[in-house]
Amino acid sequence: MPYVFSRYYQVRDLLFFFGEGLAIFLSIFVSFVLFSPGNLTVAGVLCLGQMLLVMVVLQICLYFFDMYDLGQTRNFTHIVTRTAQAAGVCCIILSALYYAVPGLLIPARTFWFGYAFACTILLLCRFAWYMALRRNIFADRVVIIGTGKLASDIMREIQAHYQTAHHIVAFVGTQPPEHNPLHRPVVPSVDQLEKVVNLESIDCIVVAPDDRRGNTPVRDLLEFKLRGAKIESGAAFYERMAGKILVERIDPSFLIFSNGFVLTRFQAVCKRLFDIFLAGILLILTLPVTLISAVIIKLESPGPIFYTQERLGYRAIPFRVIKFRSMREDAEKDGAVWAAENDPRTTRFGAFIRRVRIDELPQLWNVLKGEMSMVGPRPERPVFVNELIKDIPYYNVRHVVKPGITGWAQVLYSYGDSIEDSLHKLEFDLYYIKNISVAFDLLVAFYTVKTVLFGKGR
Repeated sequence: MPYVFSRYYQVRDLLFFFGEGLAIFLSIFVSFVLFSPGNLTVAGVLCLGQMLLVMVVLQICLYFFDMYDLGQTRNFTHIVTRTAQAAGVCCIILSALYYAVPGLLIPARTFWFGYAFACTILLLCRFAWYMALRRNIFADRVVIIGTGKLASDIMREIQAHYQTAHHIVAFVGTQPPEHNPLHRPVVPSVDQLEKVVNLESIDCIVVAPDDRRGNTPVRDLLEFKLRGAKIESGAAFYERMAGKILVERIDPSFLIFSNGFVLTRFQAVCKRLFDIFLAGILLILTLPVTLISAVIIKLESPGPIFYTQERLGYRAIPFRVIKFRSMREDAEKDGAVWAAENDPRTTRFGAFIRRVRIDELPQLWNVLKGEMSMVGPRPERPVFVNELIKDIPYYNVRHVVKPGITGWAQVLYSYGDSIEDSLHKLEFDLYYIKNISVAFDLLVAFYTVKTVLFGKGR
């Protein structure tokens, strides 16, 4: 499975993405051949750039309208609606680009025919794609060894993703699975699999018993591996599929022997330069928003514009995080409490700036000072960390990197205000720490733009 920007992607999903881009490009090319063939011969390089521009902008718009989130169940009405919305926004963006750079403009008839043709092809391809997913045409046939909690977690994750590239065909274990809503057959041992499934059709075997002491059928697994089947541990399989690490299902050896969890000196320097560059640019670009927000905060309620609060950073060293004040001045008169979504202590403008992440802008100074990074685990207050360390295994691991303004957990998990939510966020944080790199930071930054625009995550 390809590993791009420190994230695993299904081969079929990458093929779909690039195939769709090719379809858009060829649609515009066909339009040029039909209506502006002279442009292709006189200004071939320019035409190539014009076609690529339409392809890139349209695919970015499709991404921001969740059309590459194949995990969501779709009906044809939803596909048409979202594609039309993405196409409309794409036209607005292209119009602005054409106005700014007239040389990029495509002749009107050529553009509109090619654009309509491309959108039609997209709708047909997507309809066919989702029909194929419904029938598990592109899915690997998976056998899970184990019927306990880890196996059930894997089953739940597969079931939750409509687009999953995995189709469970059987369990191996002596007890019924804790979670088996599709009623997959259960056999007591690997050597009896042939009774319920064609052995040659097995693509992957996931070793996921809760207790592995002396119970792994090594010889049978070796035979399957030599036949071409992939063999994976349950924790690694879940990590690759879900983009998080099951904190409650791993032991210390997983962290000790896994690759990652460390930045080389070169990577650390690159990450620091990335932080300084991006924080500096954002401070300049958001200066008007910062000034307007400061005035409104001061006018709306008594109290300071900014507030600072002690958080734990790199190696659990305390520092003062800077934020716009979004709550009443007496919000914590009764002591520290978890911040919550729709918190009644927030002011009206405070609720708005929290929703669109404006309250986080002053933390760019923490980044420039080296106390925080642009991307990393969310910094927590010492009083809460002391509680969470007692209740959540490996919680201290998140302090081996600098905390971030945004992060993998913030963009993929909804607002959390409990120990259980902190556990789930830690699963994403550990995945980020294990795969930390500047490339991964770029991916998280891209996701953050979508999160801010559509109000998802935290």
